[in-house]
Amino acid sequence: MSACILLKERIEKKRRNMYNAYLSHADYPSIVKISQELDHLLNLYRKHCQ
Repeated sequence: MSACILLKERIEKKRRNMYNAYLSHADYPSIVKISQELDHLLNLYRKHCQ
C-alpha cells in the first residue's frame, strides 16, 4: 500500500480520535496533544503527497 494512502488513513483515525475526545469532554491538554499530532500528520501529507 502506498505511503500516502497509509498516511491518509492515519489522519482520518486521528480526526476521529480528536472528535471522540471532544465529545467525551476530555481535558484540554489531551485535546491539544491530539490536535498537534493531527497537524503534524497533515503537514507530512502536504509535504509528501500533494
